[in-house]
Amino acid sequence: MTSDPKHTGDLKFSDLNLDNRLQEAIKAIGFEYCTPIQAETLPWTLACEDLIGQAQTGTGKTAAFLITAIQALLETPIPKEQRFASEPRVLALAPTRELALQIAKDAEQLCKHTGHNVVTVVGGMNYDKQRDQLQNDVVDILVATPGRLIDFLGSQDVFLDQIDILILDEADRMLDMGFIPDVKRIIRKCTPKDDRQTLLFSATFNQDVLNLASMWTRDAEFVEIEPEQKTAERVEQSVYLVGEDDKLRVLVNYLKRPEVDKAIVFANRRDQCRDLEEDLKNQGVKVSLMSGEIAQNKRLRTLDQFKKGGIQVLVATDVAGRGIHVNGVTHVFNYNLPENAEDYVHRIGRTGRAGSTGVSVSLADEDDSFALPAIEKYIQQKLKTEVPSEDLTSPLEKPPITRKRGGRRGSGGRPQGGRGPQRSRRN
Repeated sequence: MTSDPKHTGDLKFSDLNLDNRLQEAIKAIGFEYCTPIQAETLPWTLACEDLIGQAQTGTGKTAAFLITAIQALLETPIPKEQRFASEPRVLALAPTRELALQIAKDAEQLCKHTGHNVVTVVGGMNYDKQRDQLQNDVVDILVATPGRLIDFLGSQDVFLDQIDILILDEADRMLDMGFIPDVKRIIRKCTPKDDRQTLLFSATFNQDVLNLASMWTRDAEFVEIEPEQKTAERVEQSVYLVGEDDKLRVLVNYLKRPEVDKAIVFANRRDQCRDLEEDLKNQGVKVSLMSGEIAQNKRLRTLDQFKKGGIQVLVATDVAGRGIHVNGVTHVFNYNLPENAEDYVHRIGRTGRAGSTGVSVSLADEDDSFALPAIEKYIQQKLKTEVPSEDLTSPLEKPPITRKRGGRRGSGGRPQGGRGPQRSRRN
């Protein structure tokens, strides 16, 4: 959970008249002052109002909606003998497994003294274990990705007609990933919007997201928090102008600099990420891959190794990168610039977290340079462009891997013909 150690405002959690059991958990986590999104939203959401919040990962929104949900459960307890298995009271929907698991982990921390049961249903993990929890346990908070939840609704292992609070996190990403038809089906199974509280969060609000928000909420309060990541005050950003064939050399030489402790390298496609992991391993870099095709249990082990320092570099796609919430990431590298300016902000937001500073380095060839104006317009600042210094262009210790399939070049760059679309993947 995000808690900036610096003084973020005047509102303390102790000012919010929360249940003592919840206050105790908040204090144990180390929260004292609310972040801006928490200070703006909690007075509304604790008063049972619907809310639409514009806020990005890393701003503290997860704690805001979970504190609201847990406080509501504490204020309106239902005796155990009147509860049934398979009927959650709170549903939190997230677009990716990593985000859902992070929400569930945070919920368990906040429920430490309340006795509430948190259950997670996501794709790529043990189906039978999840079904057993739904069938046999009283579920207070259910955290789910849309695809797996649809499966359990279809088999009647879960019922959503007792939902008191519906939370939709990263609505824009659910739209991008093609989940909206699934989400609509899920919401039709929920308590009607007049009989539930709905909290919807999104990093961006285009007209499609606004239309959905108006359908799913009732007289919602709209709160917009200008993300610290967007201004990127704590992230030093630079762009190296390089030819495609020089990217790997510049990246490897930079990764060997002593100040690079933990780094994430982003590429636009899974095949590029696979090649990059292979290329970096070939040059002696401690590296691992994070993409949608990697099994969930392996991704969790990889993240744990990354946190503990056993791995120096993660190579990730944008979708997998959203789930990387690791403090102490010193550098983010864009092997390609993303096609969406919002994804650039999400990428560099993996560093400079929790009050630390970070460095973002983008490697831009001729094709990538076309994405620069849109990114600069979105972040409202001019990016520093430079040519790599001599030490960054020195020859690699081992010859790069040569690849011939699909017309790809030896550096592991994109196929001739430019960027291909990145397909979405059901969670």
